[in-house]
Amino acid sequence: MESKAAVASLSALGHEGRLAIFRLLVQAGPAGVAAGEIARRLDSLPNTLSANLNVLSHAGLIVSRRAGRSIVYSADFAAMSGLLGFLMEDCCAGAPEICAPLGDILAKAADCGPACSPSRPS
Repeated sequence: MESKAAVASLSALGHEGRLAIFRLLVQAGPAGVAAGEIARRLDSLPNTLSANLNVLSHAGLIVSRRAGRSIVYSADFAAMSGLLGFLMEDCCAGAPEICAPLGDILAKAADCGPACSPSRPS
């Protein structure tokens, strides 16, 4: 991951509402959550939710797909793994035991595989 992409991702997540949305989508897994359900679960106004989803989408952290009349949002697990990897890239200065727990988390995210990486719309 390049520095500019990491900054965009971190900036998008640096807002309480957007972080809550992203965490909800990570918990939901690849099936995702419809926009209306996100609004209900987080008690978010539609225009605020739409703006927050747009920021997360432009940062490459989420993807969307149409399901009937709904738009379903999912976390982009490959992007999340890329961001975690970027943050840990130069970790520990020769003391890997410091970052070992974080490495385990990153490995689990990477093991999620294709089932956790919804295809991006063309």
